Amino acid sequence: MRYTDAVPTSQKDRSLVGRHPEVQTRLARGSVVSDSQRARLLEAMAQVVSSEGYAATTVSDVVRSAGVSRSTFYELFESKEQCFVEAYRHGIDVLFEEIRSASRSVGDADWEGQLRASNKAFLATLQGEPRFARTYLIEIHTAGAAALQARSETLLRFADGFSHLYKRMRPDQSAPPYEAFVVLAAGFDQAVAERVRSGKADSLVELEPVFTYCAMAILAGPVPASQKTTDRDSN
Repeated sequence: MRYTDAVPTSQKDRSLVGRHPEVQTRLARGSVVSDSQRARLLEAMAQVVSSEGYAATTVSDVVRSAGVSRSTFYELFESKEQCFVEAYRHGIDVLFEEIRSASRSVGDADWEGQLRASNKAFLATLQGEPRFARTYLIEIHTAGAAALQARSETLLRFADGFSHLYKRMRPDQSAPPYEAFVVLAAGFDQAVAERVRSGKADSLVELEPVFTYCAMAILAGPVPASQKTTDRDSN
């Protein structure tokens, strides 16, 4: 059975993609037609892929869900992959904003509290939006070279976050190799992906203590003298 549901009109039913400020605004009535159509296609892509999987999703499914013509789709996007990657990036932006907001709610001096809040926000956001969780963690690997590049950039954004937190926590200490932060970010994603893949997306927040423990082992632990480097740009 092919996916036929229309783009949700209610904000609470939209994916993280539909909650992005640019997409959300353009989904509202009164938007410029071309902007509205692009937003509808992005949200439809997120909805359909979460239901059907990227490989099984067709442009016909997406335009049917968005209520937009096939010709309009190709006026706005070169391919299914381009539309998917743009939708993915919008969802990631919302995810990062949720994490930043949680971190800002904790006092600057409480580094461990900020880390716990950030980890919990990451997990709670994905738990609350299992459709995007599957796209972010699983379907992205099946969507081609551009999608894998976007995935890599996302991991580096997380690694940068850990690196910046380290420098704020320990300004007088040489940082561990940047790859240590990449390993931390990739490990978090893998642990979450395993739960999503096994149908346990409703229990992601339970991973917060484990994530915080692992992060603190790197952020607050000793750095072997032979492994000390500066930051991402020095590697």
